[in-house]
Amino acid sequence: MEEKKKVSCLGPAGSYSEFAAHNMCEGCEIVLCHNFAEAVKKLTAGEVDFAVLPVENSLNGGVSECLDLLDSEAVFGSREYLLLVDHRLALLDGVKEEDVEVICSHEQAIGQCGEYLEKHFPHARLLETASTAESLKRLDGHTAGIVGAHVRKEGVRLSEENIADNKGNYTRFLVVERERSVPEHSVMVFFSAVCAHKPGALVNLLKIFQRYSLNLTRIQSRPVKEAFGQYRFFIEIAGDIGNERVKSALSEARRYCASFKLLGAYN
Repeated sequence: MEEKKKVSCLGPAGSYSEFAAHNMCEGCEIVLCHNFAEAVKKLTAGEVDFAVLPVENSLNGGVSECLDLLDSEAVFGSREYLLLVDHRLALLDGVKEEDVEVICSHEQAIGQCGEYLEKHFPHARLLETASTAESLKRLDGHTAGIVGAHVRKEGVRLSEENIADNKGNYTRFLVVERERSVPEHSVMVFFSAVCAHKPGALVNLLKIFQRYSLNLTRIQSRPVKEAFGQYRFFIEIAGDIGNERVKSALSEARRYCASFKLLGAYN
């Protein structure tokens, strides 16, 4: 009998990352981790076959910690998944909203529900947790949480409505594997680049893709930790990794950049 494959993701049980992992790696054993770094470490150590990481939110932009992990570790994004973020207020059965003095959740969830919290709980203290699911552990007679609509826990009731200020909020997840050969085809190509530290360097890099008529779908900068004042750019282009124009553009960009790493190619 073939051994069941394993996938690591941010826990605890009930997190959005776990929900994404179930949908992206159906049939795999889910390994819940305390943080994103641990999820990637288990992958690079060979303890799991895949890791699932959030890389971008439609409201908050790129997930910096996960982008840095993709760039610094020998891993490769192979599939993407868009998850609708549906936040619900979580209360212990029997607890009334007027009893709530503290509301806890991940900092992004709290921020994404700011208007609702200001309207319904203007005097409540906001407490950040490592994940939305962790807030379930904090629930008591005076504490509520913000969790995903998919969460089911005995003794806990969820609000009937999505309490997020923006109901069209999506998070993009990647299935990440240990670095391997580049796939034959893709819809998106994702890479990081450090340009020479001189005027016009970034513009000249982007012009490479303009010359090959390739569409850039996202670009985000992050500081280069070992070089103050320099930046690493995370860039995604729409294109097939097997297409000659895409391959030529990437090859030219690699030669032009001080540092270049292909982070993923996926559908």
